[in-house]
Amino acid sequence: MNKITRILVVVVTCLAIGYFSGMVTRSAITTWYPTLVKPSFNPPNWIFAPVWSMLYVMMGVAAGLVWNRIESEKELVKKALVVFAVQLALNALWSFLFFGLKNPMLAGIEIIILWLMIFETYIQFSKINKIAGYLFIPYLLWVSFAMVLNGSIWWLNRG
Repeated sequence: MNKITRILVVVVTCLAIGYFSGMVTRSAITTWYPTLVKPSFNPPNWIFAPVWSMLYVMMGVAAGLVWNRIESEKELVKKALVVFAVQLALNALWSFLFFGLKNPMLAGIEIIILWLMIFETYIQFSKINKIAGYLFIPYLLWVSFAMVLNGSIWWLNRG
């Protein structure tokens, strides 16, 4: 498989996971989510889809760049891609916990683990390809914001 194909495979995989995670989110966005008390810094709903789409593309490019180093750094690349796959699965799980189960507390606990796995992916990717590491910084920042937002929503609706 050539370098461009590897990047495209991972980008499409990330976007597909994002799409299926969004399926859980869609119905709750119009029914349950509007009933929640949200903090003043809660962004408008329309912002989430473009931001996540861009983040999934950046994640996929980053993972593709790392995968492209498989011949020269096999063990390091394999480890980094396993960590990447775990964080991607946790990313999808958060949507299910928050929107599917309508459980901000459980989602809040899970997002902490997700953040740690994103940070670990950033560290592993940076060892292999600096650009791949840099591509994870916006994702790390967005999930940091999402963690605060998740915690605030839980706090405001805990009664």
